[in-house]
Amino acid sequence: MIPNAIKASLFPFRRTGRLFLLGLFCVSGALRAQTGILVLTERGGQHESFAVVALDWLHEQAAAYDYSLCVINNTRPITAEYLSQFALIIQLDYPPYTWSEEAMRALEQYIDEGRGGWIGFHHATLLGDFDGWPLWRWFSDFMGGIRFKNYIRETAAGTVRVEAPEHPVMQGIAPTFTLPDDEWYTFDRNPRPNVRVLATVDEDSYYPPASVKMGDHPVIWINEAKKAPNVYFLFGHSGTLFDAPDFVKLFSNAIQWTIVREASVE
Repeated sequence: MIPNAIKASLFPFRRTGRLFLLGLFCVSGALRAQTGILVLTERGGQHESFAVVALDWLHEQAAAYDYSLCVINNTRPITAEYLSQFALIIQLDYPPYTWSEEAMRALEQYIDEGRGGWIGFHHATLLGDFDGWPLWRWFSDFMGGIRFKNYIRETAAGTVRVEAPEHPVMQGIAPTFTLPDDEWYTFDRNPRPNVRVLATVDEDSYYPPASVKMGDHPVIWINEAKKAPNVYFLFGHSGTLFDAPDFVKLFSNAIQWTIVREASVE
């Protein structure tokens, strides 16, 4: 888990006075009749508004495109057999620790063998050794060999600059656009040598200004060494992201590009 020094600011669960069910919720039980999407998300704390709005939007997308949406809030159900139902996994702010060994190996197999697609947001790169949970080396390599280093605690708007406009995820996206109210993670090293960067953030554009910077700062990237189509978005802190048309378009593009329609569904 997260070190105590940053736990309170990242996970103020105890201040909310609310309890969240850690369970399984599937919009449709008929996965075999539709394209199955698994959404793995955490609930509560600072990212709750993002989860709420994102899930509402995903329900709308599922209805419009005949997807079967299954939402889980922990990794207990995950096995290789379980993942075989799904053409896409969306890791919606769920961190890369607290996973069982079986769940870890199942995800590795799913991505390495191209059994479906993967989209990750924000908290998926909270990589490191946290409260007794060791670094998941495979996941770190998947994300470009990085470890989490720091983040903008008070959140800031930032201008994103598209680097690969020809990529399907970036189709119809403005060359530069501003996203509100995010934490903008930094890492111990730049993932660029090990991944294909699709967009960066202009750190001089942060408003309010912030001193937490890493220079060349990728915020959207893909790992072309993996068989599974995959894309990671560094942002994903607040539901206000869905007020930005370019963000909504990015998410929609990512689903259309990553979903593996010939995946085995049962």
